[in-house]
Amino acid sequence: MSQQKRAIISVYEKKGLAPLAKGLVDLGYELLSTGGTYTELTKEGLKVTKISDITNFPEILGGRVKTLHPAVHGGILARRNEEHLKELQAHNISPIDIVVCNLYPFNETIKKQGISEADAIEQIDIGGVALLRASAKNFESVTVLSDEKDYIPVLDLLKSGKLDLSQRKRLALKAFRLTASYDAAIATWLGTVFEGTDQLPNAIHISAERILNLRYGENPHQKGALYRFVGTEYGFEQIHAEKELSYNNIQDLESAAAIPAEFSTPCVAIIKHNTPCGLATGSSLVEAFNAALACDPISAFGSIIATNEEITSEFVNAVGKLFLEVLVGPSYSADALDLLKKKKKSCRVMLSKLRPEREETSLVIHSVQGGLLVQTRDDTGVDFQKWKVVTDKQPTEEQMKSLAFAWIAVKHCKSNAIVYVQQTATVGIGSGFTNRVDAVRFASHQAGDKAKGAVMASDAFFPFPDAVEEAAKAGVVAVVHPGGSVKDNEVIKVANDLGLVLITTGERHFKH
Repeated sequence: MSQQKRAIISVYEKKGLAPLAKGLVDLGYELLSTGGTYTELTKEGLKVTKISDITNFPEILGGRVKTLHPAVHGGILARRNEEHLKELQAHNISPIDIVVCNLYPFNETIKKQGISEADAIEQIDIGGVALLRASAKNFESVTVLSDEKDYIPVLDLLKSGKLDLSQRKRLALKAFRLTASYDAAIATWLGTVFEGTDQLPNAIHISAERILNLRYGENPHQKGALYRFVGTEYGFEQIHAEKELSYNNIQDLESAAAIPAEFSTPCVAIIKHNTPCGLATGSSLVEAFNAALACDPISAFGSIIATNEEITSEFVNAVGKLFLEVLVGPSYSADALDLLKKKKKSCRVMLSKLRPEREETSLVIHSVQGGLLVQTRDDTGVDFQKWKVVTDKQPTEEQMKSLAFAWIAVKHCKSNAIVYVQQTATVGIGSGFTNRVDAVRFASHQAGDKAKGAVMASDAFFPFPDAVEEAAKAGVVAVVHPGGSVKDNEVIKVANDLGLVLITTGERHFKH
């Protein structure tokens, strides 16, 4: 049995391969390879042994079977003890010391438009996964490289003789994580293909990687970190700040950015503790900001502000000295960024990269004892075809516009939630109350005189007429709610007696 050090190289993505291969040859390794990788390496002038020359068996089935052979996997999986080495010698198999392998691009393939089932399945790697798992399992003796980022660092360690067991364990773990996420992607996709397009699958396979360590979680005594789904991009990028994002910042950021995305006109949302404290649209972001801020200027201190249009220096100047934790928008002008760096050094400036389809995060997932609680997103908007005016009084065109805005706004508030709106700006928000009447009273208090002539949205139906009566006392003239209470008729009668417009939508927007 040969004592020659050997490395098998079989990769789909060939970036960074040549320097690694040349370095291994310089260290005395014999290179073994297949197919396209063999061709690539020989083009670099390297001497490479074909896998088929050590298996004495050709690649078959159009390349589906290349490395699945005892001469390969025996050389990888053998322990370097007397018993296994004797067994290898008896079968004329030599050990393999390094495995360099990455996988067919299954995830990238299934994201392509119009990809056929057959083409997707052809990108399910079999031999590569087997190579990675075998070499990772035998980490005591074999070094596995599944990530191009490790090529040069590992080569340097080999040159210095410092590649130890702890390094091989780290590389093995990375390989197992790669195959796990790869299998999860396959199982998830096959579930949609074979079991249909049910929005709630029979099984959920989650593979995520940590991308940011946080100082702590929701509170200083809790640990916290940010993860992203493998193969996807996190929806935000921090482009300026002296401070890193916190756990609470990230939760608020997710909520804040989703609200302006609901509107096609310039929109500004001001968020505090995961709940809006001001929301408005306008002819410009500056106009929208001023209207949103007027709803609750006290709570806006230390808030997160989100927009749906490019943030300019004019907008930054409008924000002025207001202390912000986070500012997020789809883009920034160069002068706005310069101004933020000078005047808002502690503000975390974020770029929103949210895509409308959000295919990888289409489910809302919460951990519970022993499992996961899963639902689809509340992504419904305003459907006037489902809306019903149930009172004698009919809404004006302006009131309908305000009611539609209020209905979107209340969807993003914690239940029980009540929102008062003038034109397309919130003037009072009662959010997170344990009864609906107190939510109305708080919204009335916050709105003050602005409640007169305002419209109101309720995230759920009115179990009793009292909330409508309280709203009318404050000056509300039109109300939208889901309807569906056993006391709907009583509520309608009270609304008629008070001369209000009352509309039902047929949809509820609880948010806990």
